[in-house]
Amino acid sequence: MDPSLIVFFALAAFIAYRLYSVLGTRTGEERQRDVEGLQRARSKAEPDAEQAEPQRPAKALPPVSPAAEALRGADPAFDESAFLEGARAAYEMIVEAFAAGDLKSIRRFLSPSVFEAFRSAVAARDEARQRTDLKFVGIENAKVSASRVEDGAMIAIIDFVSNQVRTTFDEAGAVVSGDPARIDLVKDRWTFSRPLNSSDPNWTLVATGA
Repeated sequence: MDPSLIVFFALAAFIAYRLYSVLGTRTGEERQRDVEGLQRARSKAEPDAEQAEPQRPAKALPPVSPAAEALRGADPAFDESAFLEGARAAYEMIVEAFAAGDLKSIRRFLSPSVFEAFRSAVAARDEARQRTDLKFVGIENAKVSASRVEDGAMIAIIDFVSNQVRTTFDEAGAVVSGDPARIDLVKDRWTFSRPLNSSDPNWTLVATGA
């Protein structure tokens, strides 16, 4: 063998040995120690997130009206203001859908008895070949007038005062009732129900009255 090759192999072996002795072998422990060291250093340099931004207690809900105390007693998270806001939206939506005869869009918000009463009224109107035009001007007031817990459900009775333009026309277009140029003050008392501990936030309309 060429002597120069022997020298070359020897030199390569020596360099490889020196690299091995300097770098060592990777067993996985070295990286673990490095990570632990970084974590310790970071914990010293950066305060813990929970310590830097302590959690604030949930904001206490405002007191409810005396008429709604049964609802707060049954559900400590009951928010009367938010409930009434939702009740206003539901009232307007249901009134407009009933006037238009579109009960399908609101069926899930009605109890079976209320849905059947609405369906019968719409069917009678259609049979008489009449139509109802409704312009919802706005709700002047909505309040909880009474509440209770009954048969595992929360019951809320809401009084609504609203301004509406309601006119019923016959097949020929003549006015049967109402006045298209007059705003009527309408007072309704509706009863809503919601099962206790239900995951569904929606309330169901179980009764209507003037």
